[in-house]
Amino acid sequence: SGTIVALDGAQLVIVPSAPPARGAWPKTDEVPGPASVSRWERLTRDMADEHGIYIALANLVGSEAGKQFPGCAMLAGPKGEVRARGPLWEEAIVTATIDLADVTRARADMPLIADLETMMPHLRDTLAKLDAGTPHFLAYDGMEALAESMGDPAPAGKAAVTSGHATSRPSGRSVCVVRAGPPNGPAPLEIDGAMVEGWLVQFLRDELRRRGFKKVVVGVSGGVDSAVTAFLAARAFGPENVVGVRMPYRTSSPESLEHGKLVIDALGIEERTVDISAAVDGYLQHEADADPARRGNVMARMRMITLFDLSAKYRAIPLGTGNKTERLFGYFTWHADDSPPINPLGDLFKTQVWALARHLGVPEVIVGKAPSADLVVGQTDEGDFGISYPKADELLNWMLSGYSADDLVTRGFDAAEVALVRKRLETTHWKRRLPTVAMLSGSAIGESYLRPVDY
Repeated sequence: SGTIVALDGAQLVIVPSAPPARGAWPKTDEVPGPASVSRWERLTRDMADEHGIYIALANLVGSEAGKQFPGCAMLAGPKGEVRARGPLWEEAIVTATIDLADVTRARADMPLIADLETMMPHLRDTLAKLDAGTPHFLAYDGMEALAESMGDPAPAGKAAVTSGHATSRPSGRSVCVVRAGPPNGPAPLEIDGAMVEGWLVQFLRDELRRRGFKKVVVGVSGGVDSAVTAFLAARAFGPENVVGVRMPYRTSSPESLEHGKLVIDALGIEERTVDISAAVDGYLQHEADADPARRGNVMARMRMITLFDLSAKYRAIPLGTGNKTERLFGYFTWHADDSPPINPLGDLFKTQVWALARHLGVPEVIVGKAPSADLVVGQTDEGDFGISYPKADELLNWMLSGYSADDLVTRGFDAAEVALVRKRLETTHWKRRLPTVAMLSGSAIGESYLRPVDY
C-alpha cells in the first residue's frame, strides 16, 4: 500500500494500469474522458496527497476485443495536485521535471507519515498483544446517548458498556444522529456526446487497423441506428472510405429510402442501392405460406448476404448497427442483423443512440420518427415490444446493475412492465451467443483453444 512504501522511504511510485474505459455519462470534473479515468485519477491523487509522495499513473492505450483503453497518463504531486496529464485515446510520452524536496515540504504540511513513524512502536506493541491474546480495551464516551437517540435507551441506572470498558453518560451531552438518504441506483443513462463520439471513432479506427482494412460498408436503412453508424464511420475514415447501401424490398416504406438518401447525401459517402425483392421472392415462391415473421427474417438475411458480398467487392468490413436495447430484447434476426464483425453501437441503449444522433447532427426527421425494422407494413419497434424505449431502457439499466424484479416493483416501477422486460431479457440470451458446439477433444475452439484475449 501507499503507507507501507512511504514508510519505507519511497518518494515516487509508478503505477502501470490497464483498466478498460467505462462510463459515458457527463461529468462535473475537469478530467477528460470516461468516468473510469476520473476514478483512477481521483484514487491516485488521494494516495499521493495522503502519503506525501509522487505517483505516476501510466494507463494502457488502444483496443482489444471491444475494450477501449483510454491513456490519459498522469503524474500527481505530493499534495495531490496534477503535475502532468497525457492525451485521451492516444499514445504519448509524458515528461515532467520533479523536485523531490517537495515530498519533504508536503509531509511537513500533512505529517501523516511522521505521525505513523512516531506511533510505530505503540502499533507494534498493540499487535503483539493481539497476537498473544492479552486483554485490551477501547472506550467510547457517549454510547448510551447514541443508543437512546436511536430509540433504544439503556435501562435506568445502568451504564453503557463499550468494548469491555464501562462509561457513564456525561451530563448535558447530546448525540446528533444523521440518517443517510436512499441508496444510489444504477449509472445514469445520460451520455457526454462529444466524449462518446471520440471514443467510438477511435474504436473504429483501431479495429480496422488491426484487421488490415481501410474501408467499411454500412446498410443505410433510413433509421437512426444506421444513420449514427454512418456518421461515425465517415468521421473515422473519411467519406471516401464509406459505402452506404440501401436495400429496399418492394413493400418497404418509401420514407426509408428517402431518409437513407438523406444520410448518404449529408455525408457525401459512396451510394449503392440494391433492390432485394427478386432475391427474396425467388426463395419465398417456394414457401407461399410463410408468415410475416418468416418473410421478415428472409429479408434481413438477404440484406446481410448483400452487405458481405459488397464487402468482398470493396475490400471493406461491414459495420453492425444494432443497439443494446434491441440486443437485450432479442429484437434482431439471428445471423443477420448481428452478423457484422464490428459494431460501434452495441453497448448503447436506444435512448443513448438518440442522444448521440442529435450530437452528431443526424437530421431530426430521422431521429424523431417512430423506430421500425420496416420488414412488415405498419410495423414499429415499440408496438412489437409493448413498451416504449425510454421505459424499457430505464428498467434494463436497473436490471443489468443487479436489481431484481421485486426490487424494482418496491421502488415504484410498474409490475407488468417489469415482468415484460424481465421475460424478454431472460428468454433471448441464446441469441446473444455463438453456436453451441459439442466438445469432444482437448482442443475445442472457444473452450481449450483460446487466445489470451478470450479469457
